[in-house]
Amino acid sequence: MIAPASTDQLPDDQRIVITGIGLTSPNGNNLTEFRESLLAGKSGVTEYNIRYFGDTVAGICDFEATRHQSRRDARRGTRAGSVGIYCAREAIASAGIDWDDMQLDRVGVYVGVTEHGNVETETEIHEIKQFDYDVKTWSHHHNPRTVANNPAGEIALNMGITGPHYTIGAACAAGNAGIIQGLQMLRLGECDFAIAGGVSESIHTFGIFAGFASQGALAAHDNPSKASRPFDKNRNGIVVAEGGCLYTLERFSDAKARQANVFGEIVGYAINTDATDFVLPNPERQAQCMNMALRKAGLNADDIDIVSTHATGTGMGDTLECDAVRRVFGNCEKTYINNTKSFIGHTMGAAGALELAGNLVAFDDKVVHATINVDEIDPECQLDGLVLNQPKQLDGVDYILNNSFGMLGINSATIIKRM
Repeated sequence: MIAPASTDQLPDDQRIVITGIGLTSPNGNNLTEFRESLLAGKSGVTEYNIRYFGDTVAGICDFEATRHQSRRDARRGTRAGSVGIYCAREAIASAGIDWDDMQLDRVGVYVGVTEHGNVETETEIHEIKQFDYDVKTWSHHHNPRTVANNPAGEIALNMGITGPHYTIGAACAAGNAGIIQGLQMLRLGECDFAIAGGVSESIHTFGIFAGFASQGALAAHDNPSKASRPFDKNRNGIVVAEGGCLYTLERFSDAKARQANVFGEIVGYAINTDATDFVLPNPERQAQCMNMALRKAGLNADDIDIVSTHATGTGMGDTLECDAVRRVFGNCEKTYINNTKSFIGHTMGAAGALELAGNLVAFDDKVVHATINVDEIDPECQLDGLVLNQPKQLDGVDYILNNSFGMLGINSATIIKRM
């Protein structure tokens, strides 16, 4: 493939860079903790019990919500909102921004979500049942808690942001979709500073566990830390997890002017649709999505150092994604492939953004974190360059491609360049 011109040839006000990262995950509440856990092989999956469904396993976050939010506001709002506020505030601190000097009507908030409102509705129905379904007991906070823009809106309220805010519903591709939206709005001049990524509160709804269980797609294991096992021959499904990761995105011209630390430049991205099935992935369309991102970045497949896979631990999902990755990177001798869900489970709307963050540090330490819990590789998931169980030290890392796919056939890929 003859690659088109790279983003290096764009003017600096069209080049979009990452200048701050705020996150909470089941195995770390900031980028340093998260990366240390990934390199040490530390899982964040643990035993979990949720009403009606019962005992299971999940990836559970343990961040200090009241660091950036009053107890009253936390009670009034949602778990997704608290996750988003924590991540947004931590991203601002990471970026070294003086928030008091920000022009808040030029800040945009773009938060990817898989679903929102199920937790609150299930809770209200549970509560109203205790009072013989008397609707007078229904919370007057229910509507603002369940509107689709809630997580982004709670961030805007907490931080006094008066620019655009909305959520991007993109199933489990939503983390990447939030990043892509932020980039596009900066390029269009609709904002001058973007807070973008994804959040999830999924473990707090019993319906998602029941739904995956009814599909035969919910993971189980005697040892919770080994329940999430993408690519393993004996994998048996998804571990549901909560979490969030939001980035501060800026035009390179603005980042340079304030001498900001830059984590990387977003040089390629793509979103497309399978249009073939509600849940079964289409490897041809997934491969097409990766190739579209490569073309947009002006790169060839063998320029990519790390491919971060979406693989969730389901039988067909992992196999079909490996087929797609093989189509694009099958002849690349220096491309390495890993998976982050093996550590934390599937954080749904946050997955793409969190998994990217876990790999971004490789630009500095030159290490590819492993995929853990692979005791016996599924032959259909065997990929050249797949890093299993132990991290891989490289001579250098210049480009990372991050896959994130979702139900209804939505596919996304982002490519980040070392600066």
